[in-house]
Amino acid sequence: MSGQCATITVTRTSTVAEGVYAPGHLGELTQIVDFELADAVLEETGRTQQRLRDLPSRVGVYYLLALALFPDHGYQGVWRQLTAALGGLPLPQVSTTALRHLRRRLTPAPLKLLFETLAVPLAPPTTPGVSYRCWRTVAFDGCSSIKTPDSDRARGWLGKIRYRLAWAGYPTVMLMTLVETGTRGLLGACFGPTSTGETAYAGRLLPLLDERHLVLIGRGFDSNAFLADVAETGAQFLARLKSTRRPKLLRILEDGSYLALLGDLTVRIIEADLTLHLADGTHVSGRYRLATTLLDPLLDPAERLIRLYAERWEIESAYFALRYTLMNGRVLRSRDRFGIEQELWATLTVYQLLRMAMTDAAHTAGADPDRACFTHALQAARTQVTLAEGLTTATPGAIDAAVRTNLLPVRRPRISARKVKSPISRYHSFRGQARPTSATAVDRIDITTHERTTNCGESTSPPATEPTCDNAPHDAPATGAANDDTTDPSGRYQLALAIMNSRPGTPWHARDVARLLGITNMNSFCVQMSQWSHRGLIKKVGRAAYAPTG
Repeated sequence: MSGQCATITVTRTSTVAEGVYAPGHLGELTQIVDFELADAVLEETGRTQQRLRDLPSRVGVYYLLALALFPDHGYQGVWRQLTAALGGLPLPQVSTTALRHLRRRLTPAPLKLLFETLAVPLAPPTTPGVSYRCWRTVAFDGCSSIKTPDSDRARGWLGKIRYRLAWAGYPTVMLMTLVETGTRGLLGACFGPTSTGETAYAGRLLPLLDERHLVLIGRGFDSNAFLADVAETGAQFLARLKSTRRPKLLRILEDGSYLALLGDLTVRIIEADLTLHLADGTHVSGRYRLATTLLDPLLDPAERLIRLYAERWEIESAYFALRYTLMNGRVLRSRDRFGIEQELWATLTVYQLLRMAMTDAAHTAGADPDRACFTHALQAARTQVTLAEGLTTATPGAIDAAVRTNLLPVRRPRISARKVKSPISRYHSFRGQARPTSATAVDRIDITTHERTTNCGESTSPPATEPTCDNAPHDAPATGAANDDTTDPSGRYQLALAIMNSRPGTPWHARDVARLLGITNMNSFCVQMSQWSHRGLIKKVGRAAYAPTG
């Protein structure tokens, strides 16, 4: 029994900077943001201290990154995480006011420059899921769910969103990023008030594109001018168009897709129906309409491009990891523009550091970066900060081990209704979606491309040139489909259309149609009829009044 009560002493050695610089670290992530890089961004932005302080500027850079890594800790709590393993060193006793002044002294500039330095492609082109033929797949999208404190200075810069039922409770930031879909790493970011549209923010990131990129673009960026600007960068694009588009037809191609003009830009348009057979025995159908600068159907078959387009949704997974895993869904700390910008650049930098470590671990394991678990990497990074370990070791450490031993299974295709829990959101109700209300596995996806049979004649313009490359093709699995129930005979659209056709030529108010259908949520149905009119399924003839298109 005495042997079971024996004790042992474990000695652990940590290597940190000397003197007052000792708290300046980020655990194992310090191997990426080393002391030389931190000093370089400070010198470049003119933020190096003029005299040696108890809180040098380099310590401030790591402290700001640690604030983003521990969003649920206060100023003093984060400082304790950085110094927890440094008990034997003569460290200064700092106050919350001193830490606040350290933030003010640094300004957002060093963190912005640090992020821009790290915002690079994270994996070789041969890594699974990173490339399609010779192009890296990237995507734009905006996130408007990052909240700031409801202070006068925050409202003065950001304003507030006016929802259909009420004003938002907090000012929110519009964050626009360019994401590498294969690794979910960031290639660029900008942010500001939500009153500026997503397309304007995305335009600021266009200089980051070149001939190496294939941009997957959502319907929110369906603009002739924006698509032309993307093409001018040398990048290729695959964009989803709105159903109300009527592009000028040039020539029908062998696979049923066709060349058309969007403004002065020649594109190839692919129209297809997708039918998803679900594990519960039901099926969901929808229609896609894609435009691309990949004009040769032999090199880029329509079905392959349709499946590739689903990779655009990787940016949603990136935002989920950033907003709800790293930030834990919390409101930002800062109450003015100066602090908000500094805090966001620090958060984006920490997110990018974690993605870099995860991608390296997945590449070493020969796995798709999609299988790297962000939660395990984040937990390991936080632990290493508290222990002050792995600062200078070049060999794989705790984050690498956490990722490689907890690889996620290969993703299963699944689908669910688009919804959020906020009662004031436009996605609060299902709006008659045919999708299941909870995530349901997809057994099979059938793709039927539409062949244009219009006798349009051949275009007299010379055929557009097609970019070529020699890399092996990559097929991305389709993981979603359009939320369209208009083809279902028992669906809400068909029933509403039958009611309106019962009195041809008579305008129908949305609330009258809703009453005959037995719908109690009038606001939701009014929004849905407005959506149908935007898609050209019915026509709007007055305020909340509609008629069939025929």
